[in-house]
Amino acid sequence: MTAKNIFITGPPRCGKSTLIEKVVQGTRRPMTGFFTRELKERGKRVGFSINRLDGKTGILAHQDIKGPFRVGKYGVNLAHIDRVAVPSMVPAHPDEIVVIDEVGKMECLSERFRQALVEALDSENPVLASIALKGGPFIQTIKQRKDVLLLPISEKNRDAMVANVLNKLWGEGEP
Repeated sequence: MTAKNIFITGPPRCGKSTLIEKVVQGTRRPMTGFFTRELKERGKRVGFSINRLDGKTGILAHQDIKGPFRVGKYGVNLAHIDRVAVPSMVPAHPDEIVVIDEVGKMECLSERFRQALVEALDSENPVLASIALKGGPFIQTIKQRKDVLLLPISEKNRDAMVANVLNKLWGEGEP
């Protein structure tokens, strides 16, 4: 039996996003969702963007954003999480895969994000996501769901994990 919801976890910068990108490239099934990317200025990280699979983008967090929602030195842009990331988590078709990179502290500051994640997990659609290695109660609850297969990734196993994840999501058949 294949798992419906696959979550990749591991320490920062271990290759979670790269693994999910390779899995996305390795399948022909329809997908919706988003990736997060570092924003850099003069070689230094200044924030993170939201990059949807359909090409729309937004700012997840930036060091210049002021306000009450902060993770480390970054102000979190809840408006873009709600308007850019959340709609991409709603599948349009029953066979569409929901890709979420990532379920982390910043994203989970949004109530709409948390609600959309639970709805995606409860749907018939498979979810492929990365999730913070550590995290608060909401992240821990997601990791403990019976319909979630949590796969740890490291620099040592990340290259071999692509085929493993494809096999667990889709079985031995068509990618």
